[in-house]
Amino acid sequence: MKNNLLFDFSVNRKNKTIHIKRAFDVPATLVWQAWTDPKLLDKWCAPKPYRTETKTMEFREGGFWHYALVSPSGGKHWSRYDYKKIDKKKSITEWRVFSDENGLISPDYQPTVCTITFNEQDGQTLVTMEEKYGSAEMFKKMASDSHKKGFSAHLRNLEELLFTLKDNYNETDIII
Repeated sequence: MKNNLLFDFSVNRKNKTIHIKRAFDVPATLVWQAWTDPKLLDKWCAPKPYRTETKTMEFREGGFWHYALVSPSGGKHWSRYDYKKIDKKKSITEWRVFSDENGLISPDYQPTVCTITFNEQDGQTLVTMEEKYGSAEMFKKMASDSHKKGFSAHLRNLEELLFTLKDNYNETDIII
């Protein structure tokens, strides 16, 4: 596991946009699988000591991922990511919103539009994310050092998971 891989978190206050770049020392198909398989997502997609718990996931255009961010005390904060566009193994565009336990969202809620791209070069994968916030209030919360630290931590979790999966990796095993 390389410790000097790229991590960049930049904020554009004028456009209410956050750009995140993170490199991983594994093929893009493995990163894609970790990003799109709910069993793998639940292993990395929260800063420790929090964890994610998938309630349902339909990874297809028009589908969504409904999950809880679970605190160490067991409290659950629900979210829903609606998949708007999927270019298999290359990019995902999703609308991110907070929801209730049943996946219902307020019609007044402004979603965050997130586009994630996966680019492989020489066996390394660069994941690039653009988060465009519909809510100025949400943008202000997320354009903070604490969000940067939390996001960096959960991407480190992903790196650790990928490192453990890498030795058993076989591209023919990728099913998503």
